[in-house]
Amino acid sequence: MYSETEDLVRDLAENAEGVCRAYLPAGRREGSYWIVGDLQNNPGRSLFVRLTGPMSGPGAAGKFTDGATGEHGDLLDIIRARTGITRFPDLLAEARAHLGRPQPVVPDRQEPRKAKAPGGTPAAAARLFAASNPITGTLAETYLRSRGITQFGANGALRFHPKCWHREEGQTRSIPRPAMIAAVTDGAGAVQGVHRTWLAPDGQGKAAVNPERRAMGHLLGNAVRLTPHDDILAVGEGIETMLSLSEAAPGLPVWAALSSGHLGAVLLPERLQRLYIAIDRDPAGQRAAGRLSARASEVGVRVRVLEPRLGDFNDDLRANGKDALRQHLAGQIRPEDRHRLLV
Repeated sequence: MYSETEDLVRDLAENAEGVCRAYLPAGRREGSYWIVGDLQNNPGRSLFVRLTGPMSGPGAAGKFTDGATGEHGDLLDIIRARTGITRFPDLLAEARAHLGRPQPVVPDRQEPRKAKAPGGTPAAAARLFAASNPITGTLAETYLRSRGITQFGANGALRFHPKCWHREEGQTRSIPRPAMIAAVTDGAGAVQGVHRTWLAPDGQGKAAVNPERRAMGHLLGNAVRLTPHDDILAVGEGIETMLSLSEAAPGLPVWAALSSGHLGAVLLPERLQRLYIAIDRDPAGQRAAGRLSARASEVGVRVRVLEPRLGDFNDDLRANGKDALRQHLAGQIRPEDRHRLLV
């Protein structure tokens, strides 16, 4: 008998490394395991996630064990721990979004129940973005510069909030903390959601909290439109990843989809002729690029995939500098677009 939960767990296990990179980014792959400190994404070597193996039984892919605490479980448990999601239907929705699966259609009720609008609505996201400050001279600028980024996007999609509420996993009390706020917009430019990155008090990195980042609103199909697009566009997962491309190729329009699942589902603008998909070097990113590439090709858009040397393009920028990154991109960008490397 078909069980969507079992199907989702299997699909997550097949993309175990991508799940780990998205939800436990402080860890790293060693052989057939992803190793990190704990479920709170602290650095260390206590928690092991098996990346390969059978779909069930002993040694199954996607299973984890924390040698220090004895905790064990699967990738859904990791997503729950890292997002703070408590309702199982919401957890399945998060897993679907990561995998790029469509959400199920809920039939209309004849007498819909009246309820207060939740805090994660597009309206609430738009209010938070409007209450934020321009990024120049703030901790958000300090944070991006610490990542080697000096180009903050020409669309004003990034802002700063000095007291953005954050609730630690497992806690009921929220605490205001400084955060970088990114607007997630639709094709008409309307704010449909926001992405929050909580920052360290000095801006030299993310805050030592769990979770470090969280999104709200309607994300699927939309994106953080960092620069205006024309007949070409580059789309990737992370904000820092795509701003790193802008450092090396300032004439290349860039969007951030925020995750591999959302990358595969982003809605492309009309009259687009050429699409560059900037992938992270993991299976989930490659699968998402395949989905987006197929959709773009169906409507006659020419596609090329941009691959980093390291884990992502921000890793490349920080390790080798923008001149080396520009040289690396020159070998992947179409000849007719190479002038955009120097604009």
